Amino acid sequence: MNLNNPEAVKIDAAQWFAEHWDPDMPLGVWWQLLADAGWAFPSWPEGFGGRGLSSGPTKAAIQARREAGAFGPPNGVATFLAAPTIMHYGTQQQQAKYLPRIVNGQDIWCQLFSEPGAGSDMAGLSTKAIRDGEEWVVNGQKVWNSGAQWAKYGILIARTDPEKPKHRGITYFLIDMEQEGVDVRPLREMTGDAAFNEVFLNDARIAEDDRLGDLGDGWRVAMTTLSHERDPDNAGMGETAAFGAVDLDMSVRDHSTSISSKNDGFSLALSGGVSKVLDDVTSQFDAATDPGTRQRLARILEMRRSARWSGMRAAAKIKAGGQPGPEVSTLKLLGSDMGREIRDVGLEAMGPYGMLYGEDAPTDGLFHAYSMFTPAQSIAGGSDEVQRNIVGERVLGLPREPGEKEQRELPWSDLPRS
Repeated sequence: MNLNNPEAVKIDAAQWFAEHWDPDMPLGVWWQLLADAGWAFPSWPEGFGGRGLSSGPTKAAIQARREAGAFGPPNGVATFLAAPTIMHYGTQQQQAKYLPRIVNGQDIWCQLFSEPGAGSDMAGLSTKAIRDGEEWVVNGQKVWNSGAQWAKYGILIARTDPEKPKHRGITYFLIDMEQEGVDVRPLREMTGDAAFNEVFLNDARIAEDDRLGDLGDGWRVAMTTLSHERDPDNAGMGETAAFGAVDLDMSVRDHSTSISSKNDGFSLALSGGVSKVLDDVTSQFDAATDPGTRQRLARILEMRRSARWSGMRAAAKIKAGGQPGPEVSTLKLLGSDMGREIRDVGLEAMGPYGMLYGEDAPTDGLFHAYSMFTPAQSIAGGSDEVQRNIVGERVLGLPREPGEKEQRELPWSDLPRS
């Protein structure tokens, strides 16, 4: 098979799915089959659920799976944040330990970055990790941790040297979430869901072998993670539910219809599945016949193209061993703006039906769940205001906040904190 030929890849993938797809097999068996065949995440390296395919053949393989009606691979923080970062910075031992269990859905992960006193200024975090022999002892509090109540592991950044400037005294770790000393408390959102959590770390322990990247280089590693979070073409973003309990022994058919695997607004925002839901809405209400709506749909399409271009630039920098620049902030801003535009177009297309909520609403309330989640898109992963500051300062050359440059060089321990 020619791996550079999308049509050849699609034919090969279609034949494989025709021979192997069975909705009555256990979910864990199906995900393992996908991983072993390399069709779970086709662009990932061989041996880790992929075939090392480029963009065109990858899309062809995914299209073949969709046309076969086959259930998609695992989804969530494990696949679109943890795995790409471990691939880039992890040792061979770390990759062998963690990646296979991510690809076959055995382990759920969460992200432990934001803190109550250091949200928009993530580099100001105060969670501390202190070396104790071959382990690190971690104390602090994290917040807005998606899916932490189900997670086996977490990706964590903590301060390991308070006497260095805030961006240079941070280290990146892989932490066991099921140990004593990790207290997860769900937070209820206005959507009615509790996808987010706050996490308290009290003498939690991490092995030195689970430090990811160099000591004190956590900020650079974290920026790589965030570049994947803000990339709408992230290969690890699937179509299955991103958060929830997973029963690998349940049949795929039963799992796909169970409460724990239903898509919510959060999952739609992460997977890009809202595009199809918007198409369903505009088709149901014949909204595309309106010239104004057609113009707005065209704007959404152009925003997607711009986001894809920015994502390709960020991916190229990471592949070359560098750190993504302001294009990541452009991606984040485009995503927030696009989410609001999709929300407004869909609700306006529904007319009075847009005031309904829950199963009585069009699309069984799925589009409304997404609409309720859209304000979070302007905050999660770095607020819009912070992203505009980055673009203004690093692209347009606008002056920084008074005293900011001096503060960036001060030891973290000398910085004022409330």
